[in-house]
Amino acid sequence: MAPPSSMSTEKEEKAIDDWLPITSSRNAKWWYSAFHNVTAMVGAGVLSLPYAMSELGWGPGVVAMLLSWVITLYTLWQMVEMHECVPGKRFDRYHELGQHAFGDKLGLWIVVPQQLIVEVGVCIVYMVTGGKSFEKCYAVSCPDCKPLNTSSWIMIFAAIHLLLSQLPNFNSITLVSLAAAVMSLSYSTIAWAASAHKGRHAAVDYSMKASTATGQTFNFLSALGDVAFAYAGHNVVLEIQATIPSTPDKPSKKPMWQGVVLAYIVVAICYLPVAFVGYYVFGNAVDDNILITLEKPRWLIAMANIFVVVHVIGSYQIYAMPVFDMLETFLVKKLRFRPGLPLRLIARSLYVVFTALVGIAVPFFGGLLGFFGGFAFAPTTYYLPCILWLKIKKPKTFSLSWFINWFCIIVGVLLTVFAPIGGLRSIIVNASTYKFFS
Repeated sequence: MAPPSSMSTEKEEKAIDDWLPITSSRNAKWWYSAFHNVTAMVGAGVLSLPYAMSELGWGPGVVAMLLSWVITLYTLWQMVEMHECVPGKRFDRYHELGQHAFGDKLGLWIVVPQQLIVEVGVCIVYMVTGGKSFEKCYAVSCPDCKPLNTSSWIMIFAAIHLLLSQLPNFNSITLVSLAAAVMSLSYSTIAWAASAHKGRHAAVDYSMKASTATGQTFNFLSALGDVAFAYAGHNVVLEIQATIPSTPDKPSKKPMWQGVVLAYIVVAICYLPVAFVGYYVFGNAVDDNILITLEKPRWLIAMANIFVVVHVIGSYQIYAMPVFDMLETFLVKKLRFRPGLPLRLIARSLYVVFTALVGIAVPFFGGLLGFFGGFAFAPTTYYLPCILWLKIKKPKTFSLSWFINWFCIIVGVLLTVFAPIGGLRSIIVNASTYKFFS
């Protein structure tokens, strides 16, 4: 029989787990996984894919888009499979799987910094994207009205999140996530359908944007970073799977995989037509946001920007939830704060305010993320799952699984090395146009 102190500790631990956002609710359906994965994956970055194509060219661009889709679907499958790779135990968080593979301390240091760069970085980018999309919608809908600066729109966007951030867990944001997933499909369809309706211009040019070989090379590398940025959903996949019930007869990986497959079909429907049709119609004249290139009809562009706002509201919450979980775990388990509404209200509100302030101070953060994101987006999505698979599952050397994993690792490492180089040059070239607190 366990001693009373041990039993009370276990009871206390269970009470904390029942309160924390990732482990508090395990009654999600398979389609919840689909909503959350679409919302996590299809960011507003989809609108920059035609621009990335213009820097890659047709051949490399098509290969990069299709190869990224295949590799990231494969690594997402690995994550789903490894969620319960130890019988009777669930790895509810990315860093828990890392700790299982590499040890408690090393696993934390390998996974958590990269995961935080992605999740906090995406939240800041979405603060800026949401504010700017509000601003664009206002400008298009009412061209004669007095304009507000970007900072004001970011503050309005942040106010929405001060309310939504109090929703306790993933299951409680399902309707927000569903709305965001529908919106992502809607504005992606508007982007490519309006481009196709406009028709290919007679003088369309598919040559590289940069005139020098050096410029073309750096743009190429930066575009690879943009494509990698488009596939960042792996950072929250274990946390999403943690919300699905699991028994030995019906493990969570089956409904989770159903949701992932549906989500990836939607990802293909969103990404590929936008990238290929947008580039086909506009060539190298396309802007880094295809909605800006389209301009007309005004009502349609205004509607698309509202769809973007609704989508990034959902995406922000999806990426913020694991950060809330880490923050609340640290405050309750390490600093021994009492779990409850006051702690959650203060901690989450401070995080929302922090991301808003960074977004207001550095509204060109997206350009910086091309540089910083290269270090974290490619590893957590393209090859860290493969390294974990080799470490945990130990496939036979020179087997098909072994070769596939090493191929993904090599592609991912090349992305990690080269994408930040292109991002750094982009920052240097555009530094003179950057304005703080705009």
